[in-house]
Amino acid sequence: MGIHGLAKLIADHAPTAIKEQDIKNFFGRKIAIDASMCIYQFLIAVRQDGNVLQNEDGETTSHLMGMFYRTIRMLESGIKPVYVFDGKPPQLKSGELEKRGERRAEAEKLLAQAQEAGEQENIDKFSKRLVKVTKQHNEECKKLLSLMGVPYIDAPCEAEASCAALVKAGKVFATATEDMDGLTFGTTVLLRHLTASEAKKLPIQEFHFNRILQEIGLTHEQFIDLCILLGCDYCGTIKGIGPKRAIDLIRLHGSIEEILDNLDQSKHPAPEDWLFKEARGLFLKPEVVDCTTVDLKWNEPDEDGLIQFMCSEKQFSEDRIRNGCKKILKSRQGSTQGRLDTFFTVTGSLSSKRKVCTSHKRDRMSSQIAPVSPHYSSCSKA
Repeated sequence: MGIHGLAKLIADHAPTAIKEQDIKNFFGRKIAIDASMCIYQFLIAVRQDGNVLQNEDGETTSHLMGMFYRTIRMLESGIKPVYVFDGKPPQLKSGELEKRGERRAEAEKLLAQAQEAGEQENIDKFSKRLVKVTKQHNEECKKLLSLMGVPYIDAPCEAEASCAALVKAGKVFATATEDMDGLTFGTTVLLRHLTASEAKKLPIQEFHFNRILQEIGLTHEQFIDLCILLGCDYCGTIKGIGPKRAIDLIRLHGSIEEILDNLDQSKHPAPEDWLFKEARGLFLKPEVVDCTTVDLKWNEPDEDGLIQFMCSEKQFSEDRIRNGCKKILKSRQGSTQGRLDTFFTVTGSLSSKRKVCTSHKRDRMSSQIAPVSPHYSSCSKA
């Protein structure tokens, strides 16, 4: 679910914190990707006659096709992706998971009614609502990534939290996900639409966390409280408080505790036994991968292994898989030129005006240079 309405709120209150980018502008970047979100997207989008793609044995293969081809697209653009898989959900998420179960049960009833009435549009709609990423989907995608030579990480808990930790540790440049709670976990850069279908022609949205805080005028802790007020996966919200009122209240009072002390709770009651403090703590200090033990390596693809898995086992076209292998190898064997902005370090202090100018100049330079040679960078920096 992420954070309700956060993307629009940022667009309204901190528009310069969002940039629209072409995929080739991330040439040479290491990017941590929320794997479960990607797999869910592929199961929804990669379909045939309204149903998930399946092989002759009735096995779902939409997730494998999506993971294979969209990962290749990133590699061809010079991106070094690392996929991060969810671990166990935090206890605080149990309420949200229970609600999702109820919504699935309702969708099953509505799907049965649509099938009985022959309403194809509703059949498609309710079928998509029943899509769920399973352990088997995850394990098959991990096997595929290993054969492609692309690293993945098993997060101990929420994938977005470990992605954010990798960014803050300097292991990667950004977190790529559709859920906005990557920002709540403190990733300095968040990318949306990186793994979207090329046919949709969606520009990649690049959110800069520090600029968001600066423009909205909040600390990280106050931003977390704002996200809790908007609605997150870990606790309920105050009745009748929408995005506009939520940001006004945080700016005025600075914390949820102060808001509760000054709010007419007969009109705006908080949930009974509201666990906002526990949710705040989870965002501030989540259980994440130990970044000091992370050693990211991108290897050459195992072509024979890919043919065995994707063609012999999953019945994909051998010509298409071999062609994909060639594209991966070509992306690795091209130019070793790195991004210029990874070779320079700013020292001393700059005025805010000078910082903005320097940042804009560097962005222009990067956008001009990045597309020249969409291959792997030899630079070790994120």
